[in-house]
Amino acid sequence: MDRYEEHCANLKEAVRGFVKEDVALAFSGGVDSSLLLKLLCLAAEKTGKKVAAFTMVTKLHPSGDIKIAERVAREAGAVHQVVHVDELSHAGIIDNPENRCYLCKKYLYTELLKSAESLGIQTVLEGTNADDLHAYRPGIRAVKELAILSPLVQAGMTKDDIRRMASEYGISVAERPASPCLATRFPYGARLSGEKMKMAEEGEKYLRAMGFYNVRVRIYGDMARIEVDEKELPRLIKNREAAVKRLKEIGFTYVTADLEGFRSGSMDTHLKQRKEK
Repeated sequence: MDRYEEHCANLKEAVRGFVKEDVALAFSGGVDSSLLLKLLCLAAEKTGKKVAAFTMVTKLHPSGDIKIAERVAREAGAVHQVVHVDELSHAGIIDNPENRCYLCKKYLYTELLKSAESLGIQTVLEGTNADDLHAYRPGIRAVKELAILSPLVQAGMTKDDIRRMASEYGISVAERPASPCLATRFPYGARLSGEKMKMAEEGEKYLRAMGFYNVRVRIYGDMARIEVDEKELPRLIKNREAAVKRLKEIGFTYVTADLEGFRSGSMDTHLKQRKEK
């Protein structure tokens, strides 16, 4: 048995244990939580227990995410619950502090736990994977503090493992690019606003429509810094006139391209450098 097969076997075993009782999953509609949901629903067919997928409708996530989550939950056969929250008003993150992710996750998951409890569900899961442990993810601390379980971490599942297994199960979002919260588009300390986040969302939507896979529009005041995969930079430059025109229509005064290309967590670079010192 190779490492991938071992990770998959560990995950399936863990899932079988969870569905001995009703279980709730924090469900974004991304590939990580979608794989978990699929496995939970398949295992629950044998135990007759309920699998509830909770999707948080927040101020910090692209508006299209909820439609994707609804569709994937329906495909998996789960009970889908939508929880509306306003973390900008209640989580203490309006000025984008460095521990934003911790504060936000603590607030969101506290609300999710209340919703699960209202259904009589005690076991709550979420989709952190093994690769997340090697990045700046302060939200993981909130997950642990609230005793929410992370089966993908427990099984050793990496992002590559998850995409491969999701493809094998025919999950429709197996190759969907990651869609982190829109606050990650701003420098720490920048005041967050719905208007600015909508600008980032619209800019990224346009660039994806041009065929770019990994896309981020980072915002510095009235300037947009575009990140696409490094191999796609020549194509971005070739289509720069159209990209600049559209982003200025959205509301940006200046439009730049990051020559390093797409980097997940690029706004955390100074935190990593500080830690290394």
